[in-house]
Amino acid sequence: MSTSAAPFRHTIGTPRYTIGIVGGGQLARMMHQAGIPLGVTVRLLAEGPDVSAAQVVHDVTVGDYTDGDTLNRFADGCDVITFDHEHVPTALLHDLESQGIAVRPGPEALQHAQDKAVMRRRMADIGAPNPRYRICAGPDELIAFGDEHGWPMIAKASRGGYDGKGVWKLDSADDAAEPFAGMKQHSAGEQVVIIAEEYIDFARELSALVVRSPSGQAVAYPVTESVQTNGICTETTTPAPRLHPEQAIAAQHLALRISGELGVVGVLAVELMQRREEGGRDGGLVVNELAMRPHNTGHWSIDGARTSQFENHLRAVLDLPLGDPGLTAPWTVMTNVLGGTEADLTGALLHCFARDRDVRVHLYGKEVTPGRKVGHVTCSGTDLADVTRRARHAANHLMGEQHD
Repeated sequence: MSTSAAPFRHTIGTPRYTIGIVGGGQLARMMHQAGIPLGVTVRLLAEGPDVSAAQVVHDVTVGDYTDGDTLNRFADGCDVITFDHEHVPTALLHDLESQGIAVRPGPEALQHAQDKAVMRRRMADIGAPNPRYRICAGPDELIAFGDEHGWPMIAKASRGGYDGKGVWKLDSADDAAEPFAGMKQHSAGEQVVIIAEEYIDFARELSALVVRSPSGQAVAYPVTESVQTNGICTETTTPAPRLHPEQAIAAQHLALRISGELGVVGVLAVELMQRREEGGRDGGLVVNELAMRPHNTGHWSIDGARTSQFENHLRAVLDLPLGDPGLTAPWTVMTNVLGGTEADLTGALLHCFARDRDVRVHLYGKEVTPGRKVGHVTCSGTDLADVTRRARHAANHLMGEQHD
């Protein structure tokens, strides 16, 4: 039996399952919330004592997740280790597995979310739809790629990027030096390279979110349309409007196939771009990035699905049967709350709840700073235009934007 599927170890007495989560952001906070009715204990390795999840989890270790001794001490006594982010060095995760500790998702799978170059090569190997791409050692190779495949083009750092960081749109050869300027060649001991990708004139961005357990059971959530603003997800609509049923099924099948091929355990979000065809028609799908953890594009599922992505992630890492991912209403819109001029978020709920008793608000306990994700709002219903309007109104009010 592989290490990742090893049985859990318990002391004598009433079994108590302990899940160790590396990273203390809002994803860990919402995983903890989902674990309460399952009767599991959550331990947290957090970046600081006051980060989002550390405010609500009882058992918190504050430390550096890139330090092997810290990680080993934290993992001792946990039944399984999972993640709020994908930045733990792969070598440290292999070391945990060698000690008989279940790591889910395991390092062999997780490397495809950590390193975009590894991901691109593997997507090509399994026949998943990639953009044209090339690994580039310097500006001259970027220029050669742009001259061959057209400008503008996209350059990405293979590691360390998130929320639009580590991604550059290059309009001409004059911009080719920018991705290499000051770039750290190593991130936590891992080499960083620059990837050139063709510029996709996409009609919209989609997310196909699936969950897979060690025993191979898997479920697929309805495909979500996401809106990105300055590289940050600001809104999602589920199911994706105007997506042909055959394309929706194809996206779900693609995500399930990738999950199985890579041996993912837990949530896999396959971020997709849908090409814009001539005449403005929506075209084929292209894999943009992978995420192996609960994902911003799945936050809607807390209130809009029969089983949230967070509960299903915990069920998966414990190898419990997965829950129903189906919708509870025809439409669900999630709008992120970014830090704005409103500092008293809880006080601002007076207006939100007085105006709309059905709006659901999730605040992350973060200090309000401009542009920072500090919460999200979810609305569900039968009328998409009305659901969207309600979600945006509540989110805008929490950001200090006053509307009638």
